[in-house]
Amino acid sequence: MTVRIRWVALLLTIVPFFNAGCAKQVARRNPRVPVTVAKVERRPVPLELAASGTIEPIQTADVGSQVGGVVTRIRIREGDYVRAGQVLVELDSRPFHAALAQARGVLAKDHAQAEVARLDWERAQKMLQQNLIAQADYDQKRAVAQSAAGVVAADSGAVIRARLDLEYASIRAPITGRSGKLNVHVGDLVKENTSEPLITINQISPIRVRFSVPQSDIPSIQRYRDHSPHVYVRPAAGDSAESAGKLTFVDNQVDPSSGTLLLKGELENKSSEFWPGEFVEVRLVLAMESDAVVVPAVAVTRGQQGTYVYVLNADSTASARPVTVQRSDDVIAVLTDGVDPGETVVTDGQFRLASGSKVIVRDAHTVRQQ
Repeated sequence: MTVRIRWVALLLTIVPFFNAGCAKQVARRNPRVPVTVAKVERRPVPLELAASGTIEPIQTADVGSQVGGVVTRIRIREGDYVRAGQVLVELDSRPFHAALAQARGVLAKDHAQAEVARLDWERAQKMLQQNLIAQADYDQKRAVAQSAAGVVAADSGAVIRARLDLEYASIRAPITGRSGKLNVHVGDLVKENTSEPLITINQISPIRVRFSVPQSDIPSIQRYRDHSPHVYVRPAAGDSAESAGKLTFVDNQVDPSSGTLLLKGELENKSSEFWPGEFVEVRLVLAMESDAVVVPAVAVTRGQQGTYVYVLNADSTASARPVTVQRSDDVIAVLTDGVDPGETVVTDGQFRLASGSKVIVRDAHTVRQQ
């Protein structure tokens, strides 16, 4: 009897520990997975392409000299904003004034001689009608008059050329823009029509951005090209401020070496935010899809069976659901089917889930701390 009592007491002692161990195993078997979630939304979403680009000027002018001479004055400083027609550099104009005066004097002399020859020809015409002069004499006077008129025309051209040379002694900006480095100084002898520019001017307002997209995007560009696509540009350094412009150029062929298509956009750049040669980030917005079903991009998982998301159920469980992704970027994914607006999808912690897993919804800050 005593032995039986001892066995009963021992069993009563072991059973609670056994039940506690089973409970712990069950608890470990069905833990709640901490997750973060987001709502499925229906909202307008831009159809856009992302690319890296380079800023380039609308126009570039390498300013040289059309005449030779000594530099007497420089009217601007390096980096100044100049307007078309503004004087940049002045050459010694005295030789050109002298050449113009000489050309005008020659013209006046030859003009007087031509007038005498013309009057002599007119008199010969009257004398020929009265048979007072031979035909050969008349022909000679006519030739002299016409030759003198040709000399006057040549002299007039020489005067025009001398006047132009005098104007070219003041070297002017051919376009409006920002001036660059000056390659000439006061006292330098400038030769005419040299290949090295005296200064380079870049038109930077408006300004152009050039970028390339993969050839796989050509159908979308062709489809929406007539819808006035917009270009949004921001510095590659990470500045969030964007400048808006418009698409102005689509190349007529794909680059065979890279498989990309060249495009260009135009920006106002009134505040000179961008400079030629600068690397930038570009968004080409082709159109606006007004009724898109959107989830955060991190909610979409790709597996062997395709793409899917985990949807939060009313009983705090999560179920894997196949979805079709129309397009996505680093922020959002646009879905064509699989979920409905208003449903809740898991955005973090889904890699620890299986269909039917119990979850506990926590904010992103709490999950990061665990």
